[in-house]
Amino acid sequence: MHLPPSIVKFFRLFAHVQMLPILEAGEETLVGGQAVMEGVMMRAPHSYCVAVRKASGEVVTEEMPVARPSEKHPILKLPVLRGLGVLGQAMSLGMKALQFSANAALDESKEGETPAKKEEVSNWMMGLQIAFSVGFFIVMYKLLPLKLASMAADAIPALKGQIAFNAVDGVIRLTIFIVFLFLLSRTKDIKRVFAYHGAEHKVVFNFESGQPVNIENAQKFVTFHPRCGTSFMFVIMFISMLVYMVIPVEGFVAKFAIRIALLPVITGASYELIRFAAKRRGGFLALMAAPGLWMQRITTKEPSDDQAEVAIIALNGAMALETKQGGELVIA
Repeated sequence: MHLPPSIVKFFRLFAHVQMLPILEAGEETLVGGQAVMEGVMMRAPHSYCVAVRKASGEVVTEEMPVARPSEKHPILKLPVLRGLGVLGQAMSLGMKALQFSANAALDESKEGETPAKKEEVSNWMMGLQIAFSVGFFIVMYKLLPLKLASMAADAIPALKGQIAFNAVDGVIRLTIFIVFLFLLSRTKDIKRVFAYHGAEHKVVFNFESGQPVNIENAQKFVTFHPRCGTSFMFVIMFISMLVYMVIPVEGFVAKFAIRIALLPVITGASYELIRFAAKRRGGFLALMAAPGLWMQRITTKEPSDDQAEVAIIALNGAMALETKQGGELVIA
């Protein structure tokens, strides 16, 4: 059975959209990045650059200046709110980078040839992806775990207690997350994205070390980075479980509603915890974030030299634009 190309493209793009929160932590730092389709997006404080290797072997780039959310809206300097601003911008930039990378990576024309006419990934298509992905997230990580936990509590009365019920709900949510990640990691497309994710981490480590940024130096570093969306997603799920344990809500509908209503608060609070832990890497919070590093064994793979090269091109592009704008390269 062969699906229409438009359907194949939709679900291929959907898989990549699902990876955005895992690949991009969105922290305001000197440099950070995100893997995209056949490429890497790198960010400096006021600029970003996405580099993508086309099927022809040519590397194409797109650069853009960006302002920090807190510079445009001072209220976003406040704790919790700043996390929502930073993460919102990170997802917005991530979608733009993914759209650019999809259009570049799906161009099958050879270098020097006139590109064949093809259907590009349009803005409305990305908007549809966002709507579909939000619905998928709510069903997969809010509705389904709650329903399964309720069924478990009906079968085992001892699980009806507030702490026990929400512990089961949290374990189910985390299990779904890990299984979903593992299954996606087995696909050809996402395997390559995870290799580019590893390349992004290696190049960021190389930059942070102060050594000259090149392929040889970058490949010496590990692919597991503490400032990663994989770790952030784990912290969100862990904090969610603790928060739900202390909020006395009865009834399936009320429990589901409170999970949706508290999502922005939990996300902002989790950002603050990750930010705090990053500055005190030997403390309890860093220990709590450790499982996220373990999960990067799924979400990062060893990159090839060609993939590391693309990450370096993206970094150099972002830093060149930052310098051109006169931005101060300081850690937030």
